[in-house]
Amino acid sequence: MPPVVVADAVRSPVGKRNGGLATMHAADLFGHVLADVVARSGIDPELVEQVVGGCVSQVGMQAFNVTRTAALVGGLSLTTGATTVDAQCGSSQQAFTLAYGLIASGTVDVAIAGGVEVMSRVPMGSNMGSGVGKGIPKSYFAKYQFTSQFQGAELIARKWGIGRDELDAFGLRSQQRAAQAWTEERFAGQILPIDAPDLGEDGKPTGTTHRVERDEGVRETSLEALGGLRPVIGPDDRVLGPEPGLHTPGTSSQIADGASAVLLMSEAAASRLGVRPRARILDTCLVGSDPVLMLTGPIDATHRLLGRTGLAIGDFGVVEINEAFASVVLAWQQELKVPDEIINPNGGAIALGHPLGATGGVLIAKALNEMERVGSRHALVTMCCGGGLGTGTILSAP
Repeated sequence: MPPVVVADAVRSPVGKRNGGLATMHAADLFGHVLADVVARSGIDPELVEQVVGGCVSQVGMQAFNVTRTAALVGGLSLTTGATTVDAQCGSSQQAFTLAYGLIASGTVDVAIAGGVEVMSRVPMGSNMGSGVGKGIPKSYFAKYQFTSQFQGAELIARKWGIGRDELDAFGLRSQQRAAQAWTEERFAGQILPIDAPDLGEDGKPTGTTHRVERDEGVRETSLEALGGLRPVIGPDDRVLGPEPGLHTPGTSSQIADGASAVLLMSEAAASRLGVRPRARILDTCLVGSDPVLMLTGPIDATHRLLGRTGLAIGDFGVVEINEAFASVVLAWQQELKVPDEIINPNGGAIALGHPLGATGGVLIAKALNEMERVGSRHALVTMCCGGGLGTGTILSAP
């Protein structure tokens, strides 16, 4: 298979719920980053043959193949194909894997992967509306206990012996690292500022805009403040029993708005077009995992990648693992024996937010920039996903 490279990656700021990006139409937000990642490369937009985008709640303004709509409003060619995929939280990383496969197979030479989610306007679960049937049939319950992601996170904490103090310490670390990253301008170059429309009291655009330039979820906190937060799940939960949960809003990912885009091409196409690759894709995968624990997929995905490539954890200088919940990262760290300093060095979704369909591309942009900043040979990106899935990608210096 021909080598596949990452030419560039860009993301919007991650907007907090009902924050600066909440007035954006999802297709417009996604279209902005799609246009920008092409412009950064200097290639003719006509050369982009397919766009694969991730989006979880494909309803309302995120319906009707939002990736195709975004590609058109973003100025890509009308001949460019577009597909929207749903692998839950790992949607845009799976979009990346599919775009990689299109190029590696020789089907296309140039593709974009990315994703979008405007959770302020299309709340999580909006596509599970009444009158259209339930997402889980009765036959499922004969094989598996159904759990929510919140319950899965608590079951993981119990299985790996992770206590409230350890979870709170991780939540604090995420906030502190994100704040330091912004202070030191580590995100410079990967974020596209967005001019979002102002809306009047009637909900209609006023004709003016406001600029969103920074991730909005970062906040000052302390162990004392985190320790005072109430658990997300109370006692007598049907799965957990009489003991209350351990995770709080301070140790769970924030609902957020955002978009991301990653430009991929064959190494031969990059050479022909005069594009300097920023990374090579060594391997990438999507694997299934226990649907009851649900969020252990990064463990399985990482083992899959290490087994196929022959690399060891010691070969990585950067890891981006999605902070869906603190226990997800801490259990993965226990299993893989990963040093603290390389895990989410610039904070994660607890501090920055988790716009579901966009986060995979956000993590790839962060990993790519951090890999270059610290001179790491390899970077790992991995995510847990609803329903029991895990995504994984290994980037290597070109």
